Amino acid sequence: MPTCSEARASLLSLLRGVEHFNTEIFPAKQNLFAALADGQSPNALFIACADSRINPSLITQTEPGDLFILRNIGNIVPAYGEMLGGVSSAVEYAVAGLGVSAIIVCGHSDCGAMKALLAPEKSGLDKMPTVRRWLRNAEAARAALGDLKAEDAGPANVRSLSEQNVLLQLSHLKTHPAVVAGMARGTLFLQGWFYDIGTGEITILDEQTRKTTTIAEAISHLEAEPA
Repeated sequence: MPTCSEARASLLSLLRGVEHFNTEIFPAKQNLFAALADGQSPNALFIACADSRINPSLITQTEPGDLFILRNIGNIVPAYGEMLGGVSSAVEYAVAGLGVSAIIVCGHSDCGAMKALLAPEKSGLDKMPTVRRWLRNAEAARAALGDLKAEDAGPANVRSLSEQNVLLQLSHLKTHPAVVAGMARGTLFLQGWFYDIGTGEITILDEQTRKTTTIAEAISHLEAEPA
């Protein structure tokens, strides 16, 4: 836990960042923000973990207004009707209200939520009952890996679980009425990603084959499809 002095310094750093934004960044992008002042029309809903190391706009090289971003512990989307609330309403609003044409579910390496699923006794979940209940929405991904023990929670298995979790959340998305309707119209695409923090590499998770493909392969496949 931070000391009082460290907590004060963290807040001060944020305030100085806002000051820099107001004096340097905003003036340079004033036209962009003026265009955004009266509304938004993002192209995609980006569902990511709340992990501080994940920056959706940076890894997709997008500007404010391009992404409708939904973040939570473990990039989880409860099946429709299980937990109607912030996640379900964000998905519904993104698709039915804003008309996004893509939904990305992005998992990542070294994910604390996945580590907690693999080794709950080491993660302190007993002191975080709300987190423990939330992670039940990823239990099926954990089951897909078989009988693993706490000592098996190394980088490779954390990655495997993160990938299984992305695939699971994509299947959960398909229980949401707005998503089903958009896919039926052919105006909404779903895709799962895995982001390796240490290398910057993003791979695409194929729901049918349950294997990964590269960004280059995904681009080539989409460009080859008829418009």
